[in-house]
Amino acid sequence: MQTVTNVVLVHGAWANASSWSKVIPILQAKGLHVAAVHSPLTSVAEDVAAANRIINAQDGPVLLAGHSYGGAVITEAGNNPKVAGLVYVAAFAPDEGETLGGLASNFPTAPLFADVQPIEDGFLLLTPKGLMESFAQDLSPSEKSMMVATQSATQSAVLGTPIKAAAWHTKPSWFVIASNDRAISPEQEKSTAKRMGAQTLTLSTSHVAMLAEPEKVANFMIEAAASLSAGTAHSMTASSMRAK
Repeated sequence: MQTVTNVVLVHGAWANASSWSKVIPILQAKGLHVAAVHSPLTSVAEDVAAANRIINAQDGPVLLAGHSYGGAVITEAGNNPKVAGLVYVAAFAPDEGETLGGLASNFPTAPLFADVQPIEDGFLLLTPKGLMESFAQDLSPSEKSMMVATQSATQSAVLGTPIKAAAWHTKPSWFVIASNDRAISPEQEKSTAKRMGAQTLTLSTSHVAMLAEPEKVANFMIEAAASLSAGTAHSMTASSMRAK
């Protein structure tokens, strides 16, 4: 197995590639090559295509990470032959035929969805209240204000689009569970991580775990890349599934 030194990062809904701004320098300091995807957030198909363009541009195997809705994107894009493993960060991890909305309906409704604001052409934004209190409640006031100003409108249709093929069935997976998440139910994160047989890290953070605890999230990714390089990820995942 080749050494995994490429990490491709996929942001979630109402966000942009700056979601990974605190994690990227830590990964780079460990010698990893990092590329953050700028997802258009216009459809699942277009967001998967954007991820695949960046994956294909890498010079070797890739550790593919996704936050939030980005988890659905990496679930499909992870079928790319260059992808060696998947890291989900407070994310959706749907199975084939599942939609984000359908998956979420099986768990307690996340408080964030009381503060989603429809705008034109079927796109959605978060209200400032929703972002500050239910998306990034543990960040500093200045960070919250910046996220309000820079959030990306997200096409509502992504919530009802079925996933075609779930890469986590065949690729080793890791999952950061955010236990104070108010955007995705922590119960959903725990359940989907267990279903996947993923290696897990639980952090007492908001939905944006990679901004609230960047070192812990980055180190989890570094460990994932190291285990893939050592060829131990498949056995680790199998042991995790047996234990659960």
